[in-house]
Amino acid sequence: MRYKTLLITGGAGFIGSNLAVYFKRKYSQLKVIALDNLIRRGSELNLPRLKENGIRFIRGDIRRPKDLVLDFKPDLMIESSAEPSVMAGYSDPKYIIDTNLMGTVNCLEACRRYKTDIIFLSTSRVYPYQEINKVKRTETVSRFEWRLRGIDEAFTINGPKTLYGATKLSSEMLLREYAEDFGIKGVINRCGVIAGPWQFGKVDQGVFTYWMLAHYFKRPLKYIGFGAKGKQVRDLLHVDDLCNLIDLQVKSLNKINGSVYNVGGSRASSLSLLETTELCRKITGNKVSIGRELKNRPGDIAVYLSDNTKVNKDLKWQPKQPVKSILGDIFRWIRSQEKGLRKL
Repeated sequence: MRYKTLLITGGAGFIGSNLAVYFKRKYSQLKVIALDNLIRRGSELNLPRLKENGIRFIRGDIRRPKDLVLDFKPDLMIESSAEPSVMAGYSDPKYIIDTNLMGTVNCLEACRRYKTDIIFLSTSRVYPYQEINKVKRTETVSRFEWRLRGIDEAFTINGPKTLYGATKLSSEMLLREYAEDFGIKGVINRCGVIAGPWQFGKVDQGVFTYWMLAHYFKRPLKYIGFGAKGKQVRDLLHVDDLCNLIDLQVKSLNKINGSVYNVGGSRASSLSLLETTELCRKITGNKVSIGRELKNRPGDIAVYLSDNTKVNKDLKWQPKQPVKSILGDIFRWIRSQEKGLRKL
Protein backbone atom coordinates (compact mmCIF):
# COMPACT_ATOMS: atom_id res chain seq x y z
CA MET A 1 0.00 0.00 0.00
CA ARG A 2 1.72 3.18 -1.20
CA TYR A 3 -0.86 5.43 0.47
CA LYS A 4 -0.39 6.42 4.10
CA THR A 5 -3.62 8.18 5.04
CA LEU A 6 -7.09 7.25 3.78
CA LEU A 7 -10.15 9.47 4.29
CA ILE A 8 -13.54 7.88 3.72
CA THR A 9 -16.48 10.24 3.44
CA GLY A 10 -19.79 8.74 4.49
CA GLY A 11 -17.53 6.62 6.67
CA ALA A 12 -20.19 5.57 9.18
CA GLY A 13 -22.60 4.52 6.47
CA PHE A 14 -23.08 1.06 5.02
CA ILE A 15 -20.43 1.10 2.31
CA GLY A 16 -18.11 3.57 4.02
CA SER A 17 -17.89 1.66 7.30
CA ASN A 18 -17.30 -1.65 5.55
CA LEU A 19 -14.54 -0.09 3.47
CA ALA A 20 -12.95 1.47 6.54
CA VAL A 21 -12.88 -1.82 8.42
CA TYR A 22 -11.65 -3.73 5.36
CA PHE A 23 -8.70 -1.40 4.67
CA LYS A 24 -7.67 -1.06 8.32
CA ARG A 25 -7.71 -4.81 8.88
CA LYS A 26 -5.75 -5.52 5.70
CA TYR A 27 -3.27 -2.64 6.01
CA SER A 28 -2.69 -2.15 9.72
CA GLN A 29 -0.17 0.68 9.21
CA LEU A 30 -2.64 2.67 7.10
CA LYS A 31 -4.27 5.60 8.88
CA VAL A 32 -7.99 5.33 8.19
CA ILE A 33 -10.29 8.24 9.00
CA ALA A 34 -14.07 8.05 8.63
CA LEU A 35 -16.02 11.30 8.22
CA ASP A 36 -19.81 11.26 8.55
CA ASN A 37 -22.62 13.56 9.68
CA LEU A 38 -24.61 10.66 11.23
CA ILE A 39 -27.85 12.00 9.74
CA ARG A 40 -28.97 8.59 8.57
CA ARG A 41 -30.52 6.58 11.38
CA GLY A 42 -28.53 3.45 12.12
CA SER A 43 -25.15 4.93 11.21
CA GLU A 44 -24.48 5.54 14.91
CA LEU A 45 -24.46 1.76 15.39
CA ASN A 46 -21.27 1.64 13.31
CA LEU A 47 -19.27 3.91 15.64
CA PRO A 48 -18.23 1.21 18.15
CA ARG A 49 -17.20 -1.01 15.23
CA LEU A 50 -15.01 1.74 13.78
CA LYS A 51 -13.42 2.40 17.17
CA GLU A 52 -12.74 -1.29 17.81
CA ASN A 53 -10.82 -1.46 14.54
CA GLY A 54 -8.63 1.56 15.29
CA ILE A 55 -10.39 3.88 12.86
CA ARG A 56 -10.57 7.56 13.72
CA PHE A 57 -14.05 9.05 13.40
CA ILE A 58 -14.76 12.69 12.60
CA ARG A 59 -18.27 14.02 12.78
CA GLY A 60 -18.48 16.29 9.78
CA ASP A 61 -20.75 17.22 6.90
CA ILE A 62 -19.48 17.37 3.32
CA ARG A 63 -22.02 20.13 2.66
CA ARG A 64 -19.96 22.42 4.91
CA PRO A 65 -16.58 23.30 3.35
CA LYS A 66 -15.06 24.06 6.75
CA ASP A 67 -15.64 20.45 7.81
CA LEU A 68 -13.20 19.40 5.09
CA VAL A 69 -10.45 21.70 6.34
CA LEU A 70 -8.53 18.92 8.04
CA ASP A 71 -5.81 18.63 10.68
CA PHE A 72 -4.13 15.92 8.59
CA LYS A 73 -3.24 15.45 4.94
CA PRO A 74 -5.03 12.53 3.27
CA ASP A 75 -3.32 11.15 0.20
CA LEU A 76 -6.37 9.06 -0.80
CA MET A 77 -10.10 9.71 -0.48
CA ILE A 78 -12.90 7.23 -1.05
CA GLU A 79 -15.97 9.37 -1.64
CA SER A 80 -18.90 7.23 -0.51
CA SER A 81 -21.08 9.93 1.02
CA ALA A 82 -24.43 10.54 -0.63
CA GLU A 83 -28.14 10.70 -0.16
CA PRO A 84 -28.85 7.29 -1.72
CA SER A 85 -32.60 7.64 -2.11
CA VAL A 86 -33.97 8.21 -5.60
CA MET A 87 -37.28 9.36 -4.11
CA ALA A 88 -35.58 12.07 -2.01
CA GLY A 89 -35.11 14.11 -5.18
CA TYR A 90 -38.86 14.35 -5.67
CA SER A 91 -39.61 15.52 -2.14
CA ASP A 92 -36.62 17.80 -1.48
CA PRO A 93 -34.62 18.72 -4.60
CA LYS A 94 -32.39 21.27 -2.85
CA TYR A 95 -31.33 18.73 -0.23
CA ILE A 96 -30.21 16.16 -2.77
CA ILE A 97 -28.41 18.80 -4.86
CA ASP A 98 -26.65 20.20 -1.79
CA THR A 99 -25.62 16.72 -0.64
CA ASN A 100 -24.82 14.83 -3.83
CA LEU A 101 -23.48 17.66 -5.96
CA MET A 102 -22.24 20.50 -3.79
CA GLY A 103 -20.98 17.98 -1.24
CA THR A 104 -18.89 16.38 -3.98
CA VAL A 105 -17.58 19.81 -5.01
CA ASN A 106 -16.39 20.34 -1.43
CA CYS A 107 -14.71 16.92 -1.46
CA LEU A 108 -13.00 17.72 -4.76
CA GLU A 109 -11.80 21.03 -3.35
CA ALA A 110 -10.28 19.14 -0.45
CA CYS A 111 -8.59 16.81 -2.95
CA ARG A 112 -7.20 19.82 -4.82
CA ARG A 113 -6.00 21.43 -1.59
CA TYR A 114 -4.24 18.34 -0.25
CA LYS A 115 -3.26 16.74 -3.60
CA THR A 116 -5.43 13.76 -2.73
CA ASP A 117 -6.32 10.96 -5.16
CA ILE A 118 -9.95 9.83 -5.20
CA ILE A 119 -12.12 6.76 -5.72
CA PHE A 120 -15.67 7.97 -6.39
CA LEU A 121 -18.72 5.82 -5.79
CA SER A 122 -21.33 6.82 -8.34
CA THR A 123 -24.47 4.96 -9.36
CA SER A 124 -26.11 3.05 -12.18
CA ARG A 125 -28.80 5.71 -11.95
CA VAL A 126 -26.73 7.96 -14.22
CA TYR A 127 -28.37 6.01 -17.07
CA PRO A 128 -31.80 7.36 -18.09
CA TYR A 129 -34.75 5.37 -16.84
CA GLN A 130 -36.85 5.84 -19.96
CA GLU A 131 -34.11 4.37 -22.15
CA ILE A 132 -33.56 1.47 -19.74
CA ASN A 133 -37.27 0.69 -19.79
CA LYS A 134 -37.15 0.60 -23.61
CA VAL A 135 -34.85 -2.43 -23.50
CA LYS A 136 -36.98 -5.34 -24.70
CA ARG A 137 -38.03 -7.63 -21.88
CA THR A 138 -39.99 -10.83 -21.56
CA GLU A 139 -41.97 -12.10 -18.59
CA THR A 140 -41.43 -15.46 -16.93
CA VAL A 141 -43.15 -17.05 -13.96
CA SER A 142 -40.93 -15.25 -11.45
CA ARG A 143 -39.27 -12.28 -13.18
CA PHE A 144 -38.79 -9.95 -16.11
CA GLU A 145 -35.94 -11.02 -18.37
CA TRP A 146 -33.59 -9.22 -20.76
CA ARG A 147 -31.79 -10.74 -23.71
CA LEU A 148 -29.29 -7.94 -23.21
CA ARG A 149 -26.27 -9.00 -21.15
CA GLY A 150 -26.55 -5.84 -19.09
CA ILE A 151 -25.91 -2.12 -19.16
CA ASP A 152 -22.33 -1.23 -20.09
CA GLU A 153 -20.49 2.10 -20.01
CA ALA A 154 -21.44 2.86 -23.64
CA PHE A 155 -25.15 2.98 -22.82
CA THR A 156 -26.58 6.45 -23.43
CA ILE A 157 -26.60 9.00 -20.63
CA ASN A 158 -28.98 11.29 -22.55
CA GLY A 159 -32.42 11.59 -21.02
CA PRO A 160 -34.06 12.08 -17.60
CA LYS A 161 -32.36 10.05 -14.89
CA THR A 162 -33.93 11.45 -11.67
CA LEU A 163 -32.29 14.21 -9.66
CA TYR A 164 -30.34 11.58 -7.78
CA GLY A 165 -28.84 10.26 -11.01
CA ALA A 166 -28.33 13.76 -12.40
CA THR A 167 -26.40 14.96 -9.35
CA LYS A 168 -24.16 11.89 -9.41
CA LEU A 169 -23.45 12.26 -13.14
CA SER A 170 -22.69 15.96 -12.62
CA SER A 171 -20.29 14.98 -9.86
CA GLU A 172 -18.58 12.52 -12.21
CA MET A 173 -18.08 15.26 -14.79
CA LEU A 174 -16.60 17.63 -12.23
CA LEU A 175 -14.28 14.94 -10.92
CA ARG A 176 -12.88 14.38 -14.39
CA GLU A 177 -12.27 18.13 -14.79
CA TYR A 178 -10.51 18.35 -11.41
CA ALA A 179 -8.38 15.32 -12.29
CA GLU A 180 -7.33 16.87 -15.60
CA ASP A 181 -6.79 20.40 -14.29
CA PHE A 182 -5.12 19.69 -10.95
CA GLY A 183 -3.26 16.41 -11.43
CA ILE A 184 -5.50 14.33 -9.19
CA LYS A 185 -5.81 10.64 -9.96
CA GLY A 186 -9.35 9.31 -9.88
CA VAL A 187 -11.63 6.40 -10.74
CA ILE A 188 -15.42 6.34 -10.99
CA ASN A 189 -17.56 3.31 -10.09
CA ARG A 190 -21.17 3.27 -11.30
CA CYS A 191 -22.55 0.83 -8.76
CA GLY A 192 -25.71 -1.21 -9.00
CA VAL A 193 -27.38 -2.47 -5.82
CA ILE A 194 -24.84 -3.14 -3.07
CA ALA A 195 -26.02 -5.38 -0.23
CA GLY A 196 -24.71 -7.01 2.92
CA PRO A 197 -24.29 -6.58 6.69
CA TRP A 198 -24.50 -3.13 8.28
CA GLN A 199 -26.93 -1.79 5.69
CA PHE A 200 -30.00 -0.10 7.15
CA GLY A 201 -32.39 -0.73 4.27
CA LYS A 202 -35.36 1.48 3.52
CA VAL A 203 -38.26 1.20 1.13
CA ASP A 204 -36.61 3.31 -1.57
CA GLN A 205 -33.03 1.98 -1.37
CA GLY A 206 -31.20 -0.95 0.12
CA VAL A 207 -34.11 -3.05 -1.09
CA PHE A 208 -32.68 -6.52 -0.40
CA THR A 209 -31.76 -5.67 3.20
CA TYR A 210 -35.14 -3.98 3.59
CA TRP A 211 -36.85 -7.15 2.36
CA MET A 212 -34.93 -9.33 4.82
CA LEU A 213 -35.55 -6.92 7.71
CA ALA A 214 -39.27 -6.99 6.97
CA HIS A 215 -39.34 -10.77 7.00
CA TYR A 216 -37.23 -11.03 10.14
CA PHE A 217 -39.36 -8.55 12.10
CA LYS A 218 -42.62 -9.74 10.45
CA ARG A 219 -43.58 -6.44 8.88
CA PRO A 220 -45.77 -6.09 5.77
CA LEU A 221 -44.35 -5.40 2.32
CA LYS A 222 -45.73 -4.19 -0.99
CA TYR A 223 -45.09 -4.83 -4.67
CA ILE A 224 -45.22 -1.45 -6.45
CA GLY A 225 -45.66 -0.86 -10.16
CA PHE A 226 -45.03 -2.91 -13.31
CA GLY A 227 -48.16 -4.95 -12.72
CA ALA A 228 -47.51 -5.21 -8.96
CA LYS A 229 -46.38 -8.81 -9.39
CA GLY A 230 -42.94 -8.38 -7.86
CA LYS A 231 -41.17 -9.27 -11.09
CA GLN A 232 -38.82 -6.26 -11.18
CA VAL A 233 -35.20 -7.43 -11.28
CA ARG A 234 -31.98 -5.99 -9.87
CA ASP A 235 -28.52 -7.43 -9.67
CA LEU A 236 -26.90 -7.33 -6.26
CA LEU A 237 -23.28 -7.16 -5.19
CA HIS A 238 -21.98 -8.15 -1.77
CA VAL A 239 -20.21 -5.25 -0.08
CA ASP A 240 -17.17 -7.50 0.48
CA ASP A 241 -16.84 -7.94 -3.29
CA LEU A 242 -16.96 -4.15 -3.68
CA CYS A 243 -14.22 -3.77 -1.04
CA ASN A 244 -12.05 -6.25 -2.93
CA LEU A 245 -12.56 -4.30 -6.15
CA ILE A 246 -11.66 -0.95 -4.61
CA ASP A 247 -8.55 -2.51 -3.10
CA LEU A 248 -7.52 -3.61 -6.61
CA GLN A 249 -8.28 -0.13 -7.97
CA VAL A 250 -6.17 1.56 -5.31
CA LYS A 251 -3.22 -0.69 -6.18
CA SER A 252 -3.67 -0.01 -9.91
CA LEU A 253 -4.61 3.67 -9.82
CA ASN A 254 -1.71 4.78 -12.01
CA LYS A 255 -2.81 2.34 -14.71
CA ILE A 256 -6.58 2.90 -14.55
CA ASN A 257 -6.57 6.62 -13.76
CA GLY A 258 -9.57 8.33 -15.35
CA SER A 259 -11.53 5.11 -15.85
CA VAL A 260 -15.28 4.75 -15.42
CA TYR A 261 -16.60 1.32 -14.49
CA ASN A 262 -20.03 -0.27 -14.24
CA VAL A 263 -19.97 -2.41 -11.14
CA GLY A 264 -22.65 -4.85 -10.03
CA GLY A 265 -23.63 -8.42 -9.46
CA SER A 266 -24.46 -8.91 -13.16
CA ARG A 267 -27.02 -11.40 -14.46
CA ALA A 268 -25.44 -14.25 -12.47
CA SER A 269 -26.28 -12.49 -9.19
CA SER A 270 -29.74 -11.05 -9.73
CA LEU A 271 -33.16 -11.45 -8.15
CA SER A 272 -36.71 -10.29 -8.67
CA LEU A 273 -38.70 -9.13 -5.68
CA LEU A 274 -40.83 -12.26 -6.02
CA GLU A 275 -37.74 -14.47 -5.91
CA THR A 276 -36.37 -12.45 -2.99
CA THR A 277 -39.60 -13.00 -1.08
CA GLU A 278 -39.32 -16.75 -1.49
CA LEU A 279 -35.67 -16.79 -0.36
CA CYS A 280 -36.41 -14.57 2.66
CA ARG A 281 -39.26 -16.87 3.67
CA LYS A 282 -36.97 -19.90 3.51
CA ILE A 283 -34.11 -18.25 5.40
CA THR A 284 -36.21 -16.67 8.19
CA GLY A 285 -39.03 -19.17 8.35
CA ASN A 286 -41.45 -16.22 8.37
CA LYS A 287 -44.18 -15.29 5.92
CA VAL A 288 -45.35 -11.69 5.73
CA SER A 289 -48.31 -10.08 4.01
CA ILE A 290 -47.53 -8.40 0.69
CA GLY A 291 -49.81 -5.71 -0.70
CA ARG A 292 -49.97 -4.46 -4.27
CA GLU A 293 -49.85 -0.98 -5.79
CA LEU A 294 -50.26 -0.85 -9.56
CA LYS A 295 -48.95 2.67 -10.16
CA ASN A 296 -45.25 2.94 -11.01
CA ARG A 297 -43.10 5.15 -8.83
CA PRO A 298 -41.47 8.12 -10.59
CA GLY A 299 -38.24 7.18 -12.35
CA ASP A 300 -38.60 3.47 -11.62
CA ILE A 301 -37.24 0.75 -13.89
CA ALA A 302 -38.37 -2.82 -14.48
CA VAL A 303 -34.91 -4.39 -14.84
CA TYR A 304 -31.34 -3.39 -14.21
CA LEU A 305 -28.34 -5.65 -14.79
CA SER A 306 -24.73 -4.46 -14.74
CA ASP A 307 -22.33 -5.46 -17.50
CA ASN A 308 -18.98 -5.83 -15.71
CA THR A 309 -16.99 -6.64 -18.84
CA LYS A 310 -14.74 -3.59 -18.69
CA VAL A 311 -13.79 -3.87 -15.03
CA ASN A 312 -13.30 -7.62 -15.38
CA LYS A 313 -10.95 -7.03 -18.31
CA ASP A 314 -8.93 -4.27 -16.68
CA LEU A 315 -8.60 -5.72 -13.19
CA LYS A 316 -9.45 -9.42 -13.53
CA TRP A 317 -12.21 -8.86 -10.98
CA GLN A 318 -15.57 -10.54 -10.76
CA PRO A 319 -18.10 -10.95 -7.94
CA LYS A 320 -17.71 -14.07 -5.83
CA GLN A 321 -20.76 -14.02 -3.54
CA PRO A 322 -23.96 -15.66 -4.87
CA VAL A 323 -27.39 -14.30 -3.99
CA LYS A 324 -28.18 -16.93 -1.34
CA SER A 325 -24.91 -16.19 0.41
CA ILE A 326 -25.62 -12.43 0.35
CA LEU A 327 -29.09 -12.83 1.82
CA GLY A 328 -27.76 -15.33 4.36
CA ASP A 329 -25.10 -12.85 5.51
CA ILE A 330 -27.75 -10.16 5.91
CA PHE A 331 -29.94 -12.52 7.96
CA ARG A 332 -27.09 -13.51 10.29
CA TRP A 333 -26.15 -9.86 10.80
CA ILE A 334 -29.75 -8.92 11.65
CA ARG A 335 -29.92 -11.77 14.14
CA SER A 336 -26.64 -10.67 15.78
CA GLN A 337 -27.77 -7.03 15.97
CA GLU A 338 -31.44 -7.66 16.66
CA LYS A 339 -31.76 -5.45 19.73
CA GLY A 340 -30.33 -2.33 18.10
CA LEU A 341 -32.13 -2.90 14.81
CA ARG A 342 -35.47 -3.43 16.53
CA LYS A 343 -35.21 0.08 18.00
CA LEU A 344 -34.78 1.47 14.48
